[in-house]
Amino acid sequence: MTENRVVVTGYGVTSPIGNTPEEFWSSLVNGRIGIGPITRFDSSDMSVHLAGEVKDFPFDKHFVKKDKNRMDRYSLYAIYAALEALDMADLDMDEEDPDRVGVVVSSGIGGLEEMEEQIIRLHERGPKRVQPMFLPKSLSNMGAGNIAMRIGAQGICKSVTTACASANDAIGEAFRSIKFGYQDVVLAGGSESSITRTGVAGFASLTALSTTEDPNRASIPFDKARNGFVMGEGAGVLVLENLDHALNRGATILAEVVGYGNTCDAHHMTSPLPDGSGAAKAMKLAMKEAGIAPSDVAYINAHGTSTQANEKGESQAIVAVFGEKTPVSSTKSFTGHLLGAAGAVEAIATIEAMRHSFIPMTAGTSELSEDIKANVVYGQGQAADLPYAISNTFGFGGHNAVVAFKRWEE
Repeated sequence: MTENRVVVTGYGVTSPIGNTPEEFWSSLVNGRIGIGPITRFDSSDMSVHLAGEVKDFPFDKHFVKKDKNRMDRYSLYAIYAALEALDMADLDMDEEDPDRVGVVVSSGIGGLEEMEEQIIRLHERGPKRVQPMFLPKSLSNMGAGNIAMRIGAQGICKSVTTACASANDAIGEAFRSIKFGYQDVVLAGGSESSITRTGVAGFASLTALSTTEDPNRASIPFDKARNGFVMGEGAGVLVLENLDHALNRGATILAEVVGYGNTCDAHHMTSPLPDGSGAAKAMKLAMKEAGIAPSDVAYINAHGTSTQANEKGESQAIVAVFGEKTPVSSTKSFTGHLLGAAGAVEAIATIEAMRHSFIPMTAGTSELSEDIKANVVYGQGQAADLPYAISNTFGFGGHNAVVAFKRWEE
């Protein structure tokens, strides 16, 4: 079987630090975090009061009022990012074979906002008052389905739900679909909008969320004082293409996807393997498929959630595979944790880092924990030559997904 090279020709993003790739990257370079007081609901009776909310979402650019009645917020985010990605890629669906264009856009939870609203309505007002669109709005596959319907893509269409690894698994699935010739173009990524009373209360009850009141010190990956992650929201969607297809239509190529690794810890519902061995295997698999050695990787965008167990294991995994010199940073320090959308937004951050030869800092982090031996970039970002980079995501259930990228060079 002929194996195709797979390239990235566009991406769209909506996030706590920007609703365009340019604004998003500028925030990473200039240290503008997107974490602040929760405004979606009254959190005064909770122990958690901060989140990374999307700000000034440009709803009117792609939607009309009735779309809010037909789609949960996470679907709106997904469609927005997909349409922005198509625009950046300058891809005209009227010139494509719709059977050769797919969508793999994931969500860790789906329409939690809609679920919460309708369950409360059922409890307070009875079954006849539940809205007819409740289930179509809340299902976790509807982000992908709504994108496909909006653009007319009739190829592969799925949502891979692996908690916080979902978006990287979506990119990996899309990558393999093109690599092995099943599709020419796939829109891949993730979307999440779970900053609701249920979402925050649920993670808080697991003691997974930071209770810090200072936005600048709430999401502090690898820091000695880290005490939990910050809920974030948003979406990232990348246009992946067969290299020949992209060259034939004169597309601008942003990066190449060269490897994907997926493993399971098979250890615990919420905690990773303490030694990080499952994560290490996923990183090795991604590099094996890419045909590169650890010494070729110049930057690692870490999962880095600002939780004790996750980062100790991830640091051990990175050191075991790469040693203590490869630069590492976590952009969740800017956005909070976007759950099922994290991998897509962080893939965009990783590609932007490669394109600009610059490693974003881990914002807010000021003193590394004694159990962190990885080379964490904090205090300020740093210029660097980045021919290859990887992006890590790890999810509840023991899911590990790693994607390897190559800087595009003609």
